[in-house]
Amino acid sequence: MSGFVVKDWCPDAWRPMMAGDGLLVRVRPPLGRLTAPQVEGLGRAAIRHGNGQIDLTSRANLQIRGVSEEGWPALLTELQALGLVDPDPMREGRGVILINPDWREGEDSHAIATELRARLSELPDLPGKVGFVVDAGQAPMLFDAPGDFRIERAATGTLLVRADGRSAGVAISRATAVDALIRLAQWFVDSDGRDARRMARHKADLPDWASGDAMPAMPAPPMRPGAHPMGAVYGLPFGRLDAQALVDRRAPIRLTPWRMLLAEGVAPIPAAGMVLEDTPILHVDACVGAPACPQASVETRELAARLAPLIDGQLHISGCAKGCARARAADWVLTGREGAFDLARHARAGAAPLHTGLTPERAVALLGAC
Repeated sequence: MSGFVVKDWCPDAWRPMMAGDGLLVRVRPPLGRLTAPQVEGLGRAAIRHGNGQIDLTSRANLQIRGVSEEGWPALLTELQALGLVDPDPMREGRGVILINPDWREGEDSHAIATELRARLSELPDLPGKVGFVVDAGQAPMLFDAPGDFRIERAATGTLLVRADGRSAGVAISRATAVDALIRLAQWFVDSDGRDARRMARHKADLPDWASGDAMPAMPAPPMRPGAHPMGAVYGLPFGRLDAQALVDRRAPIRLTPWRMLLAEGVAPIPAAGMVLEDTPILHVDACVGAPACPQASVETRELAARLAPLIDGQLHISGCAKGCARARAADWVLTGREGAFDLARHARAGAAPLHTGLTPERAVALLGAC
């Protein structure tokens, strides 16, 4: 399937990416957390320099949308002043670290991720989409989240380092965790991993020191919208967040890779554009689609909202075959192609379809009858 371009890099604050509605400026808050002043400041900056729309990505990053080329330098300055962007572009580009959102200060996840951030300059030059996962809580909760080099809780209760795509890892300690991550990243580069671009696709045999039989612990129950011991979890349909909602929130927040955010120290009360119940709309992945994305040939989210209550299982609607909203297979996937949709089952975007050339109305009729 053609008509789209796969880029080997992800945007960040120093390297924004042009979309159909302006520049995308990606922000990677340290440890996936924003203080109350950072929440308000980022929201105001997104209104001032963007179109007021913010996306929460599958790597727990925020994307400010609709930024003009003229407004980007001022936005970058404000984000640095808030402590949300590293003043060193190289360090910012290497800071793709996903951490379990329920971390607490002083615990293993917090200590390891903090040390890794401090040692980013020791990492080799990695492909743009490669990232790290630090998931050292009582039980892994990021098992299905994207990441190439992983620290996890082992079934024995200790820690392990694991290369993505391998079922088992090697036991390590908190003190040696970051050394192991850096060493594994260096091996990836030295063994021509850049050609594969991602660890799960890199077929080279792991070195003996990285090959082991330490199995991850059983995953923790998935996070759900509603009350949480740390505050309240809000679901964001399609990961979309209105910047004014951040300005009004005035509370620290933690970002998750499931298009939910955790507001610290607040009661679970309704908030505009957010949901506190596990509703069907939260089980639909849909990219921004046309016209906001120049590579999409179809509108996606209006159709997704129509289909959400009709579908049993996970639905993915992608404006093109790239599948930006969901990398994994879904129960049902609609992929835009030349202004219509292809439908596939138990597949990723762009997979061989069961039906082609579907209009939105035909897709609703077909899936509503399944």
